[in-house]
Amino acid sequence: MNGGNFRITAAVVASALFMQNMDGTIVATAIPTMARDLHVDAVHLSSAITAYLVALTVFIPASGWVADRFGARRVFMWAIATFTLASIACAAAMNLPQLLAARVVQGLGGAMMVPVGRLILFRGVKREELLQATTWLTMPALVGPLLGPPLGGFLTDALSWRSIFWVNVPVGVAGLLLTWRLLPPSPPEARTPPDLRGTVLSGASLSLFMVGIESAGRHVLPDGVPWVCVVIGVLLFRATVVHCRKTPNPAIDFSLLSIPTFHAATVAGSLFRAGAGALPFLVPLTLQTGFGYSASASGLVTFASALGSFCMRPMTALALRHFSVRTVLCAGSVSFAAVLAVCSTMSQAWPASAIFALLLVGGLGRSLSFATMGALAFADVPKPRLAAATSFQGTAQQLMKALGVTVAAGTIQATMLVSGSARTEQWQLACGFAATALLVLASLPMFARLSDDAGEGISASSAK
Repeated sequence: MNGGNFRITAAVVASALFMQNMDGTIVATAIPTMARDLHVDAVHLSSAITAYLVALTVFIPASGWVADRFGARRVFMWAIATFTLASIACAAAMNLPQLLAARVVQGLGGAMMVPVGRLILFRGVKREELLQATTWLTMPALVGPLLGPPLGGFLTDALSWRSIFWVNVPVGVAGLLLTWRLLPPSPPEARTPPDLRGTVLSGASLSLFMVGIESAGRHVLPDGVPWVCVVIGVLLFRATVVHCRKTPNPAIDFSLLSIPTFHAATVAGSLFRAGAGALPFLVPLTLQTGFGYSASASGLVTFASALGSFCMRPMTALALRHFSVRTVLCAGSVSFAAVLAVCSTMSQAWPASAIFALLLVGGLGRSLSFATMGALAFADVPKPRLAAATSFQGTAQQLMKALGVTVAAGTIQATMLVSGSARTEQWQLACGFAATALLVLASLPMFARLSDDAGEGISASSAK
């Protein structure tokens, strides 16, 4: 694949990333309004986010094998269609169970859509083009979270929260047409049988774990059942690891963690992404339920985080020209954790401009880390193992995004139970930010253990 072709491929795949990235921010902005309409607590409606992310996590491990078995382009197109149709179902939901069911189907589409799209791109680029390819892939996709908060707020106030899901329909149709016209057919790569046992074990373990964590303290399940789910989920995950390490073609290839750069980008990077996943949930909740902002006003302020990400992404190659990957990632962890800690001190007395500036700074540092981790993860992975690596990466990323939202919501819920509060108060929201900051900071020791030359040559601009 020459330079021009990989740019075309990246632009087409970015249409899928656009939908998925916008979905997270546009839904988070509408949560308080959705909660009122569906007659549930806004904190409990975090399940609308985590149901989607858990479905992603459960089905992503199969994406690499499915793409190899049926052809990456064909799977990519079916995934876009599934995501788009599920978005329509979300818009038509009349209660929380219907919404959660539609979100699970949407997650199934997303689980095949984004990892397979990345696989199509990364199979055709050289090592020194990885950072450039990642930038071309994510720059258009960053428009999604850039537009998500203000667009979600405007549509929610002007029309209805249901309209936020209709946005995906024209984007999905365009993505299907562009894929059909511009991407060449992808022949099947392998005929190996799927690891059904590993897929079932991993899916069951992650589902039970997240259901247990999400429902703890909310009285949606009988007392004690959530923690039983957590324990069984952990035991099943242990069984998943044991099984996958002994199977020739496992559902999750844990041997990839023996590659130092992949290990750091996946394990430490997942902790970092947990904080990033919680931020779009916490900020609109704080601004709307804590400070009394309208959905539109909240969206305009929250948009600062995505704006920072959008502005910083082209500067990643310049940063890596002057600093090592280890330095960039360590600085990113510390700076983003600091931003989250400062967010915990926000109050109604803060002017909107100060909150906007804080989120803008957070977006700048977060974007630099994301781009670097995205290229680092695949820097030393052999091409025959790219399908397994993209599946593994996608699973870890989505699991930790869901866990980040769950930790933030669970922290708020725990403080409400301890204090006996019937409504969410500002100090409880601050605790959610503080817990998220600690998650991000936990990635620092692992990034610090990277070698000086880790990821060297991932960017043509930074290659010596």
